[in-house]
Amino acid sequence: MTAARDDYILDLEQGRRGYALNRLCGSLKHADNRDRFIADQAAYCAEYGLTEEQKTAVLQRNWIAMQDLGASIFYTFKLAMLDKKSMQYLGGVFTGMSTEEFTAALLAGGRKVG
Repeated sequence: MTAARDDYILDLEQGRRGYALNRLCGSLKHADNRDRFIADQAAYCAEYGLTEEQKTAVLQRNWIAMQDLGASIFYTFKLAMLDKKSMQYLGGVFTGMSTEEFTAALLAGGRKVG
């Protein structure tokens, strides 16, 4: 898995880079698309024109790589929900914390950056 980062910025260039990836993840809001994705994830990725790198990140659920490849957390979370992963889980992945550590940090007022 790729290491956690604290410098991720979703700007116009990243948004363009991740357009197909975000479209795929966004499509998962529809039950029939979720069923199709579950049935053949690689074929579903191909339908959306993902790059090999993006496809690998999706199939391996490499959340940080997806962000590096232009994904928006708001769309990526739709894929995470399909895997029954919480936003706190993703927060932990992105900050290098466990889900429990991330949740505790939130309850304590957020992660302190020094």
